[in-house]
Amino acid sequence: MKHAIFCLLLLATCLQAEVKLPAIFSDGMVLQQAQLVRIWGTADVGEDVKVTFADQSHSSLTDPTGKWSLTLNPMNANAQPADLVVTGKNTITLKNVLVGEVWICSGQSNMQWTVQQAGKAQEEIAAANSPQIRMYNVERSPSMTPQADCKGMWKEATSANVGEFSAVGYFFGRHLHQVLKVPVGLINTSWGGTRVEAWTSREALEERPCAAEMLTDWKDAVAKWDGPKELAAFDQRKAEWQARVKKIDTENAKLPVDKKLPKPQAPRPPEDPTKTPHHPSVLFNGMVAPLVPYAIKGVIWYQGESNQRRAFQYQELLPTMINDWRKQWVDAFSFYIVQLANYGNSKPMTTEPGAPDTWAELQEAQTLTAQTLDKCGIAIINDIGEQNDIHPKNKQEVGRRLALLALAQDYGKSGAEYCGPLYLSSVVQGDKIRVQFTHTGSGLKTRDGGEPKSFQIAGADQKWAWAKAKIDGSEVVVWSDDVPQPIGVRYAWASWPEGANLMNAEGLPASCFRTDDFLPSTLGVVSPFKEAPPAKPVPVKP
Repeated sequence: MKHAIFCLLLLATCLQAEVKLPAIFSDGMVLQQAQLVRIWGTADVGEDVKVTFADQSHSSLTDPTGKWSLTLNPMNANAQPADLVVTGKNTITLKNVLVGEVWICSGQSNMQWTVQQAGKAQEEIAAANSPQIRMYNVERSPSMTPQADCKGMWKEATSANVGEFSAVGYFFGRHLHQVLKVPVGLINTSWGGTRVEAWTSREALEERPCAAEMLTDWKDAVAKWDGPKELAAFDQRKAEWQARVKKIDTENAKLPVDKKLPKPQAPRPPEDPTKTPHHPSVLFNGMVAPLVPYAIKGVIWYQGESNQRRAFQYQELLPTMINDWRKQWVDAFSFYIVQLANYGNSKPMTTEPGAPDTWAELQEAQTLTAQTLDKCGIAIINDIGEQNDIHPKNKQEVGRRLALLALAQDYGKSGAEYCGPLYLSSVVQGDKIRVQFTHTGSGLKTRDGGEPKSFQIAGADQKWAWAKAKIDGSEVVVWSDDVPQPIGVRYAWASWPEGANLMNAEGLPASCFRTDDFLPSTLGVVSPFKEAPPAKPVPVKP
């Protein structure tokens, strides 16, 4: 018996003494070039841990909690992979390690969308043969508390693997690799249907007054949650629904096809508020915190669809998240945002001028964030959306436009324009308004060669009218005979802006914008528990 106990104690001691690394440090990883690179892990208390890579060797003693951390000196990109060796009472050898450019790819479904779901999927998969492009897919795992590790694996961009890569991330990284000729590491931490507050730390949200009501509502939801009671109520709703469907099926069996009755939507099962990916901070805790402080160059972000009903609040929530991540990493890294693509789910989508549109308000929030925070940028894609699909297939162009931002602002490749026209200012000139832009490149033009479309104009009475517009050098002049004293202009102000065609000569589309300061429709909506359904387009009267 004593011998058995001794063996168990010895085994426990050995296990405790093992040097361990977070999963992000594994075979095939890519380390950031030209920066200090932190390596960290756990071992026995007081253990001396040594890391050797290339021509460097560094040591660290574990602290009283068994944690250790050390820093590699800045390195140049390597074309040939090498081994990284970690030695303590045991030895870990990480093989096939590269040094190059590392970017985090995050957001909701349009970032999660894989290469095999994108346009020309089979062609792209067959052509993939870039072992110097690697992606680490973070396993989706919400958590109510910050985690030290996350599951995942580094994989090379080959035909066998690339189908499961984030499409936007892969096409972004591929363009960087083709231009920079260095390895590219991509860390994909994304989850479809998620909200920006789930990706933000609790501490950061608690500092923002705009998040107070939301946090209170979630606290109440957790306090009121009663699993057995909720499940019993759901079973009752489901039984009632099944009975109605059965009755309708019986009736429909007697009716012709064009007279059949519609079936009600099935009830949704209850969701534990502590286990949902929508709870504030749970994705930061489970899918971002474990990555800190892995050295990166920057972040690309494609998210916002799930926050559109709180678009005005997003003007504060998105910068809060960006600043939070930068604070966590102690690094003001670059952050590039994909503006939501144009999207509509009915036809025709023509709307009355001035109709409220939460989608456009969310696009505005994204643009304002990119224009006001340092080292930010926005990839405008309102020319490649799909009317009936919230997931546009052309992820190649999304990745390319993100890469244009990075190449110009991070790597000095500024030979050509890298962003579509963004609203700068405007001036009223009699019955017209003259609009100025940044990023006009070598000139403004329209996609179809015609007059600029999708402009509307209003006076102080806030009555909007469709407007005429013309390009005048690097500016656009807007007017309407119905608005003799205009004060505001809007462009492409709709989820599906019919005819929006303004762009620069480099082929990059202009962002939607408004020059007015009228109150937005989402003002004051600050909790997902109190969201109203998005306003539907109002058909134009004949």
